[in-house]
Amino acid sequence: MNSRVKTAGGASIPALGLGTWKMKGKECKRSVRQAIEIGYRHIDTAVFYGNEAEVGEAIASFNREKIFLTTKIWKDKLGYRDFKDSAEASLRWLDTEYVDLILVHWPNPEIPLEETVRAMNELAEEGKARNLGVSNFGIDQLERARELSSYPIVTNQVKYHLGTDRSALLEYCQTEDVLLTSYSPLGQGEILDNETLKRLASSYGKGPGQLALKWLVEQDRVIAIPKASSEGHLRENLDLFDWELRPEDKEELDELVIKT
Repeated sequence: MNSRVKTAGGASIPALGLGTWKMKGKECKRSVRQAIEIGYRHIDTAVFYGNEAEVGEAIASFNREKIFLTTKIWKDKLGYRDFKDSAEASLRWLDTEYVDLILVHWPNPEIPLEETVRAMNELAEEGKARNLGVSNFGIDQLERARELSSYPIVTNQVKYHLGTDRSALLEYCQTEDVLLTSYSPLGQGEILDNETLKRLASSYGKGPGQLALKWLVEQDRVIAIPKASSEGHLRENLDLFDWELRPEDKEELDELVIKT
């Protein structure tokens, strides 16, 4: 299985990245640096997380061109000027001349999407954002953003994990060549006690979290960005690409409904 996924814009994104939501201070710097040292090449942050400076410090000692770095602009800054200013501030916090992907963190119906997309397109033209995307958009909102943009909207980052039904959105993304990026891919840990998941994971000699992530990244056009702070979990989450799910096990996992 390929550990990278091609976008509509031609970018190559690691299928497994590190989410940094709720990571702060020294913990954030340590975890991001450690993740890169053991092989992660996709780091996800956001203005709202309040940790862009720590992420920037963590990646500073590595080859920037080899790190796929994503940030997200908060929903109160989606007007044209606000978006541009917020993005410029993010670049300063991250201490980088560009991000590999910039996202609208949440849609805001009070601000015209035309303004937001115009700002995003200018950032792409200026070389400050190499790829554009959205987060937490429904199908209609995603389609509208794609219609407005001169550049591909390469992904929609949404909460997606084993036991949730994202079939309509996923089908749209697969048909239209848009990546679906899964945040909280382990349901913030709540899905890991599922007996079916544990039983199947044991049959592979893997942990339930590994199997849940494997189920995600084996799907066409899906990538995942789990948070992990310990070296053990970082290594486990990355260990997905030299083994395959048996078809009958995938079918059993597809049928799971897990309440979180």
